[in-house]
Order: sequence, then structure tokens, then C-alpha cells
Amino acid sequence: MILLYTLKSVAFALTEPYLVLLLAILAFTLYRKNKQTVIMQQMIIGEKINSPFELTISQIVIGIFGGILVSVIMSYLGVIFDENSAIDLIFLASIIFMFFNPRFICFSYSGAILGFISIILSVLSQELNIASLNFLKIDVVSLMSMVAILHLVEGILIIIDGKRGAIPVFTSKDGNIIGGFALQRYWAIPMAIIFMLHPKSMIGSFSQISVQDWWPLINNSIPHSILQNAVMVLIPFYAVMGYNSVTFTRDVKQKTAMSGGLIILYSLALFGIAQAAVFNIWLKFLALVFAPLAHEGIMLLQRNLEMKGKPKYISSNEGIMVLAVAPNSPANEMGIKSGDLLVEINSEKIESEDRIMEIIKECSNFIWFKVKRVAGNFEQVSYNRMNKNKRLGIVFVPRNIPKNSMVVKLDKNRFSEILNKIKNKDKDD
Repeated sequence: MILLYTLKSVAFALTEPYLVLLLAILAFTLYRKNKQTVIMQQMIIGEKINSPFELTISQIVIGIFGGILVSVIMSYLGVIFDENSAIDLIFLASIIFMFFNPRFICFSYSGAILGFISIILSVLSQELNIASLNFLKIDVVSLMSMVAILHLVEGILIIIDGKRGAIPVFTSKDGNIIGGFALQRYWAIPMAIIFMLHPKSMIGSFSQISVQDWWPLINNSIPHSILQNAVMVLIPFYAVMGYNSVTFTRDVKQKTAMSGGLIILYSLALFGIAQAAVFNIWLKFLALVFAPLAHEGIMLLQRNLEMKGKPKYISSNEGIMVLAVAPNSPANEMGIKSGDLLVEINSEKIESEDRIMEIIKECSNFIWFKVKRVAGNFEQVSYNRMNKNKRLGIVFVPRNIPKNSMVVKLDKNRFSEILNKIKNKDKDD
């Protein structure tokens, strides 16, 4: 029965007019971000891999899957909040924090801040005997359990969908240019949270649930005897999860698998500490401190691995590295893939990416490459419909910075500058 009530509550979030309006606003915000991603992909790769609409729809659909998973896990475990709890502020705070820095959309930051404020106000309320000070009334055990579950699902979404919309980028290391990918995905999550109502409260149109003797499965600050006799309802909310990263040492699949795996491990550790926090206030503080610090630790670990790791996409004296391949291009038809090393073209050793372009312009219609695959084996691939007006469809990692080109860096101001130049160029054309 809990499953049915949970699904009904999530469905309410997808059909109720004012919640549908909120989803539309979130979708529009995601669409604008995806439009920037597509512009960057088109500038670097030469064509769109996905449209902004496709990227946005996938985020909404996968977000719904994530929301159902979060809601079902929380409902069965028994993550509960009092109806007077200001738990909904965590979602608003995370969206506000995102505008200062995209990584602050993470609930570990907003959850920790709200938890600290709630505990401090509760203590002051008791010490000063001013009941009105304790207006947040957030159960830290349930709060951090919810944050842990949200991260568990976030890790799953990163593994499933984090690689979509990757943007090729370049940087320099030890005097060499290396290629990589910038990853940025957000998901709109419709989720249902259980609230315990007071006897005089109105249930309204929200799903009231009946509980069994085995429920809840986890610890919380509300005595079991009260839970068994209280009125419980599922109320829908919208949350936004985000993933931002960059890799120069792994392909996008490996990077998202590692990032998602670390987030899942983090969620399990946080959940365990949150359950222990039921015993005293110091363990509550431990959970609130662990959440943001451990999350920062994960990012520092990944950054350190990128700094010390061996670059995956770098050209050498042996050949020119392929960073990305346009989906509808001669290179893709030949079977050339990201990570391949182009060694020869038409039996001539490749000395530079410029020479590849020159040979293509000179040839009639047939070209062939000697390619060193990621596994280390050599293969010959060919294409018999080439002409000087066709784009090969490869993003190379240059040995040197090409003239009249831009190396795309992960800097917000530089990113905006590039977009403005593209827009102005389109207007002039």
C-alpha cells in the first residue's frame, strides 16, 4: 500500500496545475543551460549532437524516475517530518545557492546549514524560554537521512545519464595540449515526503497513508508509539539535482562511473551517521559536519586524481589524438572513435592536423587512415565519398595551439565571452 500511495503522490506533482507550472519553470531553466551546451558542442565539434529540447526532455524523464526512486525509498524506510517542519526550505536554499556556484545546488550544503540553524534555534528557545525561536523544527536525523537517500539516487543518475551533453575542452600540462570533457547535467526531481499531521490538521487532497507494525524501518526522533497512531500524509515537492565535473584522464563513461560510485559510497556513509545521530546532539552535529566536508573531500579527491593522473587525450610523435567524432560524419562512418590515434593518412605519416586537411583537399574522393586503437592494435579504415566541401568530423588534440582558434577553458566569464562572439557572428551573417 505504501508503494501505491507514494506513486499517487508523485503523480499529483505531475498533474496539479501549480506544480506543473513549477516543473515548466524548471524545464525552461534547464533548456537555457542545454542551449549553451549545444552551442559549445556545435562550435567545437562542428554539429549538434543533441538538440536542447532532447537534452531537456531526457533530464525531465530521468528526473521523474529518480524522484519515484527517492520517494519509494524514503516512504518504506520511514523518513518523516513534522507538519510544522520547515524542511521545504532545503529545496529553495539549494536552488538559491546554485546561482552563487553550481556545485552548491547539492543538498549536503543546504541541509547542513538548515540543520545547524534548527539545532541552534532549538537550544536558544529552551535556554531563553522563548518558544517562538524554535520555528524551523527540523528533525536532523530525518533531514540527513533524506540527504543521504537523495545522494544515493544522484549517484545512480550520474552513472545513467551524467555523460550526456559532454563538451570537449582543452588545457595545457607540462608544455603539452591535452584534451578532455566538461560534464554538466541537472535533473528535476518530483518527490513525495511523509509528514506527520497534528489531530486538528486538514488532510486536503494529499495522499494519506496507513502504516503497518513493521514501519518505519529506520530510526528517527519520533517515538514508535506516536507514529503508529499519528496521521501520515505524502506531500509532493520538486528538487533539482546537479552534476558538474571535468576529466582529462578518463573517457566520459569511466568518469561518470567513478563519480557516481563515489557519491553512492558517500550516501551510505552519511546514512549510517544519520542513523547514529538519534542517540545524542553531538552525533547530530557530526552528521551535519560530515555532510558538506565529505562532499568537498570527494571533489578534492577527484581533482587530485585529475592533476596526478596520466592524460588520456594527448597527441604524440606517433600520431594525432582524436578527442571527439561528430555523429553524422565521414569519420564516424569509418569507425573512428574518441581515443584513437591517427598515425597515417593515404600512406603518409601524419605530422600535424593541418596536413590532414591539406591531403583531404587534394584527394579525389578516397581516403584511408592507419589508426591506433585504444587497446593498442592498428587498423586501416577508409572512406570513398570524400570531397573538399565535406567536413571530416573529428575534433583533434593539437600538438600546438592552432592559429586563429580558441582553447576552451572552464571559466564562466570566458564561456560567456565565447557565446557572445558566436551570437554576434550569427547576427552579422
